[in-house]
Amino acid sequence: MQNILNVEKIEKYYGNKGNITKAIDNISFKVNEGEFLGIMGPSGSGKTTLLNCISTIDNVTTGKIVINNKDITVLKAKALEKFRRDELGFIFQDFNLLDTLTAYENIALALTIQNREIKEIDNLIKEVAKKLEITEILSKYPYQMSGGQKQRVASARAIVTEPSLILADEPTGALDSKSSRLLLDSFEKLNKEYHSTILMVTHDSFTASYANRILFIKDGRIFNELIRGNDTRKEFFNKIIEVVTLLGGDVSNVL
Repeated sequence: MQNILNVEKIEKYYGNKGNITKAIDNISFKVNEGEFLGIMGPSGSGKTTLLNCISTIDNVTTGKIVINNKDITVLKAKALEKFRRDELGFIFQDFNLLDTLTAYENIALALTIQNREIKEIDNLIKEVAKKLEITEILSKYPYQMSGGQKQRVASARAIVTEPSLILADEPTGALDSKSSRLLLDSFEKLNKEYHSTILMVTHDSFTASYANRILFIKDGRIFNELIRGNDTRKEFFNKIIEVVTLLGGDVSNVL
């Protein structure tokens, strides 16, 4: 199985000599093609900083991050911009849809930036809309959609370019429980049926239970790792709760 992401001994410092904060402390891990990895940890644990470094939003202080055989820590601005456009898909908590564009146009934007042909764009949008069951809302504007519909449109935009890695930052954070479940079912379908590689940061244990492996981050380090294996989602959820309790001493501090 091909290795998609390789994080090697990365560290991230903020501040100056008088006041240095170590946000990431010697973290290493790998993600294989078709894997669904969750990252959890209490507030201030470094999980968001880790995601920012992997997504090229931030730079590591030391170490390297290799995505699809490219070391992103050495890429220059122009090459980094192209890499981000071609290799990464982003799903944010607040959707980041353009209000003046329809669902179809929001999804098309990612392909237009890549200079794809109009016919190809149309075919790809129809295909991804079918996967995520949003065909009937392609002509709607964001204000006409529910939160769950917006997030599925945002997910379609993230995957339509067939990126090497999909990065999801608290994707269910702004959704009600029904919409969250529908979105997570879509993630599970993308992962299992279409072999999409997903890395998801979340506070929520139920959301995390959809992943097939979870890294728990504490004080900038990997605290624990859980692999779902043959567990049912309920069994995996219960194991997650156990680790979450150890992480913070109080489940409410982490969820």
